[in-house]
Amino acid sequence: MMRRENRMVKVLAALTGLLCIGASLSPPAGAAQRPYRNFSVAVYIPVTSTRQLANPQTLHRQFARIWSQVHFNKVYLEVYRDQVFADPGSLARISAFFRRRGITVDGGITLFAGRNRYNQFNSFDFENPHDIALCKRAVRLAARHFNTVILDDFTFFNTRSMADIRAKGELSWTRYRLRKMRWVARNLIIDEARKVNPRVKVIIKYPNWYEHFQGLGFDLDREAKMFSGIYTGDETRDPVHTAQMLQQYESYLIYRYYHNIRPHAAEGGWVDTFGDRYVDRYAEQLWDTLFAKVPEITLFSWPQLAVSEPVSPGARSAWAHDRTSFQWSAMEREFHAPPGSEAVPGWASVAGNALGQVDAFLGKLGTPIGIASYKPFQSSGEDFLQNYLGNIGIPINLMPHFPTHAPVVLLTAQAAADPHLVPQIEARLKAGADVIITSGLLHALERAHRGIRGVAEITYTGVPMAVRHYLGSISGGSTAGLNVPGERARRVIFPGIRFYTNDSWPVIQGESAAHGVPVLLMTGYAHGQLYVLNVPSNMGDLYRLPEPVLNLLRAYVLARFPVRINAPAHVALFAYSNQTFIIESYLPRPVTVRVFVHRGARELVDLRSGQSVLPAPLITPSPLPSEQEQTSFVVRVAPHSYRAFALR
Repeated sequence: MMRRENRMVKVLAALTGLLCIGASLSPPAGAAQRPYRNFSVAVYIPVTSTRQLANPQTLHRQFARIWSQVHFNKVYLEVYRDQVFADPGSLARISAFFRRRGITVDGGITLFAGRNRYNQFNSFDFENPHDIALCKRAVRLAARHFNTVILDDFTFFNTRSMADIRAKGELSWTRYRLRKMRWVARNLIIDEARKVNPRVKVIIKYPNWYEHFQGLGFDLDREAKMFSGIYTGDETRDPVHTAQMLQQYESYLIYRYYHNIRPHAAEGGWVDTFGDRYVDRYAEQLWDTLFAKVPEITLFSWPQLAVSEPVSPGARSAWAHDRTSFQWSAMEREFHAPPGSEAVPGWASVAGNALGQVDAFLGKLGTPIGIASYKPFQSSGEDFLQNYLGNIGIPINLMPHFPTHAPVVLLTAQAAADPHLVPQIEARLKAGADVIITSGLLHALERAHRGIRGVAEITYTGVPMAVRHYLGSISGGSTAGLNVPGERARRVIFPGIRFYTNDSWPVIQGESAAHGVPVLLMTGYAHGQLYVLNVPSNMGDLYRLPEPVLNLLRAYVLARFPVRINAPAHVALFAYSNQTFIIESYLPRPVTVRVFVHRGARELVDLRSGQSVLPAPLITPSPLPSEQEQTSFVVRVAPHSYRAFALR
């Protein structure tokens, strides 16, 4: 008996110690918490964790582990995912735990039916009464317990059951699914939630594959306006070694696009820890989301942040000894687990490091700006091209409506979805704007007989041409070689484009076996300039263009922009309305970047260190008149790092 009593005493002592640790690591009871000045931080708790956190010991232990590494002021507590429901009786107890610590608790739902036998995602079948009943049950459960509910990004429709086929009839799958999901949004989600909670606010989180939304029923036009707010999946993960191959710049661009769709209802961005070959990639996604000026960032998800094993640095040996923006060794060295805690430097430590670092200067940045690029609702074509352009240093402001007042307009094949596009192009050119159309858009307009030849007689032939050598000219004048001396450029395949000599000018041209292929073509129209940007057959080959080609391309595209850079590919530029900007390198090696700004600039001030960078005149005179009329600075950027500057 005495032995059993001793064991009980030990268990009670351990529990008491655990509770004390949790209390010591917690924010003050009842205090309103906003750990960062410029944004809120939320953690998403999937339903499997929700069920585990019903155990008070698990809840205290995991909270203590996360809180010792990263602070947050909100959690999304999920009630359904993959045929699993939360225990309704535990939701109030878990919520009370967080609210006592000043942490807001909202609900979450993932309308995901599970994986099929090929391990592919299965949405609910919204022609199946069983799935409809599950959807209603999940929505009612969430709305009963929470005044705000977010939908994780599986609110799409990808089944093709016999019932779906009958319901589709003669419609295309895209038209059928768009129509069906509007009905689902209104009848199965929003109205169903308000039946049990008239005050409920329902937010839909849209994922990162925006080019393909319409094919699965996601509607950024009508459906997005039904919900109280929209959220953004900013996770880009690894740009090469994942199935999606999303480019790093998308973690910034996609939130700006959704913000332009509903400026006052774009609630925030969402990043996960998956698919990263090196730990810096997670930090980069967090930075780029914050560079887009999100009001809230969500960390997905609780179990990854609460693990008791340390995070692995991954394949980062190439820059391990550089002074990078994310310093692995410093994070490890500075981490100190609270006494009695099981905490180790994990994903939560990486998040805490990245968030705190950016918060220190984010408030000094103005409104994000970029070259206006038009992506109509329900459009696709040259998929995700704007993100590749962002990765070669061209800032992009992706918009759902034609930018009728922009001085420079970039139009890709997506824009062909607008039946009134050519008249709008003509109007901007007559107003003196620069309009840049891609080879893909030229081809799409020609195929549809949309009248682009009334603007300029330029023809897409599509004949593939292999290019290694490049020439450039200034406003159609004399040409100069654009290859890097001593380097053999890699072969790039371009589609052929035909034009009339002296009617249009190839200001950047590739040479293919004694035959020219325009890379950037220029022609005048009224008071403006029309450019045709020839996109390589594999748009990833934009990264293979020699640096002088990229520099000249930026000189034309960003001629009216307040800042531009000379740099190799995989260096991005984020610009803001108050003469601040960020240069970020995704390269595994240090890079030297020349920055061009308006004449008269005295210095650049590093927003993190406070150090000044003085102008650096060009060593040799530039053939570009714009460069001769601008002030330039030279800065060094470490591997997988960024630098933020203010112009003085």
